[in-house]
This record gives sequence, structure tokens and C-alpha cells, in this order.
Amino acid sequence: MVKADLTIDTELKGQIARARQAGATLDDTEPRAIRAWYEMVSQRVFIELRNGVIMGFPQTLLQGLEDATPEQLVAVEITSSGYGLHWESLDVDLGVPQLVAGIFGTQKWMSEMGRQGGRVKSDAKAKASRENGKLGGRPKRILI
Repeated sequence: MVKADLTIDTELKGQIARARQAGATLDDTEPRAIRAWYEMVSQRVFIELRNGVIMGFPQTLLQGLEDATPEQLVAVEITSSGYGLHWESLDVDLGVPQLVAGIFGTQKWMSEMGRQGGRVKSDAKAKASRENGKLGGRPKRILI
């Protein structure tokens, strides 16, 4: 029984060591915020990363923040690791690596944003549609 406990203890220590190493690697390679703020004039949430890069995101793109008031948005907090942003009064958490990668919410949120973008009407889009129509429109589906 004692030998089995020692084996488990050794395995657990090894797992903990590997997890700590993986965490240290991510901490060195993934973007981490050192500062975050909301700017009312541009209606953007800004983050400053450890490497000095500053990025801004329109509040309307960020899931959970689209209808928030400026008073709620200025209360942004950075997690101790710099990995996330948190708004206590809104119960919203956003990951810094995800924001940097252009992921502003869940997969469903991002799909809906894409769908809305596809509905946008513009002169350029209308012109492109007319030009494509001159080429014969969509190719016919060939069923095999």
C-alpha cells in the first residue's frame, strides 16, 4: 500500500511539474494585457499588451458589451495573469489571446456577426454583383 501511494505521489508531482511548465510556456508566448480601458469618444475597449502593442475593439463587436453603458464599460479589470478582461457588473469575461486573434465571443456570436456583415448593402457590393452577373451568374450545380 505504501509503495502504491509513493507511485501516485510521484506521478502527481510529475503532472504538476508538466502543467507548470506548460503554463510558463503559454505565459511567454501568448499575448497578455498589462492595461485595459474604455474610451467613450471612439466607443472602443483598448488593451495594451506586454510587448507594447495597443489594440482597440468596438464595443458593439464584443459579446456581452454591445448594450453596456459607458459607466459599466469603464469598470474593466484585467485578470492577475493578464490573460483576461472582466466586467463584474456585466458578468462578462473576454480572453486577451482570443481578442488579439479576432474572436469576439462564442462561435454562435461570431456566426451571427458574419451573417449580419453579409447583409450589408453598398455600392461596391452591388457593382460586384452586376459584374458577376455578366459572367453568367452562379455556376450550375452538377449532381453526381
